[in-house]
This record gives sequence, structure tokens and C-alpha cells, in this order.
Amino acid sequence: MEVDYERCQCHSKENRNAILYTLLSQNLNHSHSPSQQRCRCQKHRTVCLQTPQVTCQAASDVLVKTISFMKNLPSFQLLPREDQLLLLDSCWAPLFILGLVQEMVTFDVMETPAPSMLKNILLNGQSKRQELERTQPTLAGVQRLQCCLNTFWSLDLSPKEYAYLKGAILFNPDVPGLRASLYIESLQREAQRALQEVVGPLHPEDQGRFARILLMASTLKSISPALITDLFFRPIIGNTDIVELITEMLYEITAKRSALSSRVAP
Repeated sequence: MEVDYERCQCHSKENRNAILYTLLSQNLNHSHSPSQQRCRCQKHRTVCLQTPQVTCQAASDVLVKTISFMKNLPSFQLLPREDQLLLLDSCWAPLFILGLVQEMVTFDVMETPAPSMLKNILLNGQSKRQELERTQPTLAGVQRLQCCLNTFWSLDLSPKEYAYLKGAILFNPDVPGLRASLYIESLQREAQRALQEVVGPLHPEDQGRFARILLMASTLKSISPALITDLFFRPIIGNTDIVELITEMLYEITAKRSALSSRVAP
């Protein structure tokens, strides 16, 4: 399957007809898959953090606090270990995003520098093959994430609202394979009820606030865990599986707190 530049608005006729572009493309097309072709639309433009050291440190701190929240919930600890792992796998990313909101973590991105076509030709594309095949966050994905953060910030949640909302997100009875789904469903209802009881006295004039909070919480699932991983953690954990890492953090939170912090230390 070849890239159809005729249908891609990111490539003009001038680029397609340029002699140098044509010569280089002929060589590169033999060594690069279609997914590696440079596309200029937001859906495919890859980006990276402008200040990875600062932002990755802040993200690591949020991740540690997220896992600590789960570990310190007695009702979570009473669940079968299998259910704990299923909930962790399903809910860590939404909880992490909510942690970014609560900790007011802001970040800027820049476009990922394009690899030199001439350099890849001279090296036959071998030295950078693994780096090129690594997935990277897209501009469109990051914009969705930042839009989600901004909307949550506009709600200006209180600490109690954050706590009960996290409980409602964590105890998701719809995760496939749960052994104690009925108990988990009761925990979710309890968290939602507690959230509603907090929202009412805090915002008596805003009758729709509780519904808006739950609606916004449902949008957290639209942010891909892969985007979160590639943007905030891939620079420091490399090819390590993020779920394996946070599983270790859940059961060895103290040791992993030091290990994760040491990776982003200057």
C-alpha cells in the first residue's frame, strides 16, 4: 500500500513535483512504511514536550499520587487482586488526567523534528529505524487532552469533589472480567452519592453542576492511554510497559516512588 499524496491536503503539487523531493522520496519509499511518511495535517503531525524534564517530573509526581490514592482506599484493597489489576488497567489514565487537573499541570508541545531524508539515505535508514517506528503523540491528540484539562479547570472542583469523583471513576463495574462487579457497582453508587451531597451545599445555585461533572468525567475515556504514555512517560521509561510499571507501583509504592523520581532527576 502506497501513500496517496493526491488525497492528502498536506502535500502540494509543488512538493510532489520538486526534483529533489522526487529523488529523495524514491529512495526513502523503499525503506519506510506508509506510517513513517511526513504528513502535515493535525491528525498525523507528531509533537513532543517543549520542556520534557520539567513536565515529565510533574507527570511522574501525579502518577505516584494517583497510585497512592488507589492503594490507600480500604474498599479497593478489599477487592480480589484480579479485580484490582483490571480496574488499574482500565482506570489509571482517566485518574491520571484528573490528577493533572487537580495539580494544575500545564505544558507546551512543539513539532517533532523531521528526520533528515538525506541522512537516512546515506545510512540506509538502519540507525534510526527503531526510533522512527516508535509511536509519538499527535497534535490532534494533545489538543483534545488540553481541551479536556481546560474544561475541567473551568469547573473549579473542590478537594472533596476531586476525591469522590476519583472514586466514581475507579470503581467502574462495566470493566469486563470483574469477579466482584456487584460490589464495585455499589462502591460507585456510594461515591456518586457522596459527590452529589458535596456539590449541593457548595453550589446551591448551580443545579446542573453534578450532571456536568459526571458528563465531563465520561469524556476522560476519550483520551487514549497510549497518548498519555507517549507524551509524558515514554521519554523516561523507554520501551517499558506502563501497565507493568504502575502495577509494581501499586504493590511497592515506596520503592517505585524513588525509582521513578530518579529517572527524571537532573
